[in-house]
Amino acid sequence: MHKINELIKSPVVRVVGDNVNEPGIYNIREALNISENLGLDLVEISPTANPPVCKVVDYKKFLYELKKKQKEMKAKTARVIVKEIRLGPNTDDHDFNFKLNHCIKFLKDGAKVKVDVFFKGRSIIYKEQGEIILLKFAQSIVDYGKIEQMPKLEGKRMIMIISPKK
Repeated sequence: MHKINELIKSPVVRVVGDNVNEPGIYNIREALNISENLGLDLVEISPTANPPVCKVVDYKKFLYELKKKQKEMKAKTARVIVKEIRLGPNTDDHDFNFKLNHCIKFLKDGAKVKVDVFFKGRSIIYKEQGEIILLKFAQSIVDYGKIEQMPKLEGKRMIMIISPKK
């Protein structure tokens, strides 16, 4: 929270603002008089500076602008979507190509893709076959995405993560 007007305890402050004729360093009384004469508030925007920086501005408008900036920043941050594609250790060519096309579509849309081979029952003995399928998958989508995480066995799943190329 920002300190305003009489709540500012520093004896000397740097005064800035659009309406201030002569920005500079003033003692707190003079700074408060400047803001009062303009009918605005003195807001401490950088308390750690030496001397602290205070801006002469309408406090309600200042808070509104701050919230607006934060909202814009939040809107600009990209949300990472992770799509999941599951294969088996013995997936045949048609199913493989079908899932490959889905993966390419997801990558074009900008989503990350988590490809996993799920080993049911005793099929865990085909670990090498699962890794071969994942590497073949990675080789097939090299034009659309890059491997973020190489195939790794976690329990009964072998997982590989692919992120889209920019």
